[in-house]
Amino acid sequence: MTAVSACTRFSDNYDLKEELGKGAFSVVRRCVQKCTGCEFAAKIINTKKLSARDEEIKLNELLRYYPRKGLWTLQESSKFIIYFQKLEREARICRKLQHPNIVRLHDSIQEENFHYLVFDLVTGGELFEDIVAREFYSEADASHCIQQILESVNHCHQNGVVHRDLKPENLLLASKAKGAAVKLADFGLAIEVTGEQQAWFGFAGTPGYLSPEVLKKEPYGKPVDIWACGVILYILLVGYPPFWDEDQHRLYGQIKAGAYDYPSPEWDTVTPDAKNLINQMLTVNPTKRITASEALKHPWICQRERVASLVHRQETVDCLKKFNARRKLKGAILTTMLATRNFSSKYDTDGRSIITKKGDGSQVKESTDSSTTLEDDDVKEDKVKGGVDRSSTVIAKDPEATVVEVQSEDKCLKSSACQMWVNSNFPSNMIKSDSSNSGKITF
Repeated sequence: MTAVSACTRFSDNYDLKEELGKGAFSVVRRCVQKCTGCEFAAKIINTKKLSARDEEIKLNELLRYYPRKGLWTLQESSKFIIYFQKLEREARICRKLQHPNIVRLHDSIQEENFHYLVFDLVTGGELFEDIVAREFYSEADASHCIQQILESVNHCHQNGVVHRDLKPENLLLASKAKGAAVKLADFGLAIEVTGEQQAWFGFAGTPGYLSPEVLKKEPYGKPVDIWACGVILYILLVGYPPFWDEDQHRLYGQIKAGAYDYPSPEWDTVTPDAKNLINQMLTVNPTKRITASEALKHPWICQRERVASLVHRQETVDCLKKFNARRKLKGAILTTMLATRNFSSKYDTDGRSIITKKGDGSQVKESTDSSTTLEDDDVKEDKVKGGVDRSSTVIAKDPEATVVEVQSEDKCLKSSACQMWVNSNFPSNMIKSDSSNSGKITF
């Protein structure tokens, strides 16, 4: 059971080591438990003046934690209060979950100005990165991977938790050892539900993995996680996603219609049982979608030795390498944009938007990236899970190219702002690679 301490000091039980990652209000450091010598990842949250229960938060105090030009407005400070409440929700949810396929919260220590969350130290990196480094990868291996993911999701659902952000970046390996367990991480968007409760919990998730009911703004619940598992399984088998488009509106249209297929020749060698499971996961009607417990009983999962193919899938590995490279590049670009903050003269407090003026003088908030994790009224810090910095991760939707652009109706503004940022942050040889000046670099 997770320990929750209000009087014990963190330094009494743990020795802090090197920094592993950093966010707006928190830092993650490796720590060693004194009595056992076991290593963990400590997420240290600075709660001074940021308590959601503190009715006298001084706006200028926020500058100490998140520097910016000018004073904080009441609206901005309210966002950070909401953000802190979400941190508390994440910790509460993590305390409920005890499973070998979930990054575990081992300890929670509250001190006067700091809140310490002690998690598993996850050192194996991302599951998808490990797959492309393997000498052999088959359909049976994909079955084993999705089984572990489904085990973690099933445990969440049995405990009334919906993850809401299942994607490759949140699937880690416990260690570098061969056969290390898959660990589900990042419960920052997770919610608590009662039974099979369906309600509108807000727009949250990553575009390529969002379910039709979320996009339609209908009541939703546990089935949204199963839809995301279906997308992940599709990628595990061929190395690219079932839904993609440069235009987010068209992408959402595909998802809402359940418009995916199994193109030849890459799907010709995938067994019918694997496709059957995907079809049951990617069922548009959530009431008819397979559950996690039912999926674990599917023949392709529980009888993989007899049903799943053991043939090496080199084409899948090759495609997955490109898929990984594109999403890493987009993540690096976004991280650089947020770090340099010279992409626009004025950023909104969420760090993922810019403020531009329309012709009538009114202001409009516009997203600088169309494929990051989203949440209504969400102000997200750099995420670190189990000691691995997961900040600003992005999903590449286009299997041919990576695109960086500002969502703006003012094409001149979009072109000039993007070009200035690219020129100041990328080597000239990379810029020259875009010989057609299309804003795309094909790999």
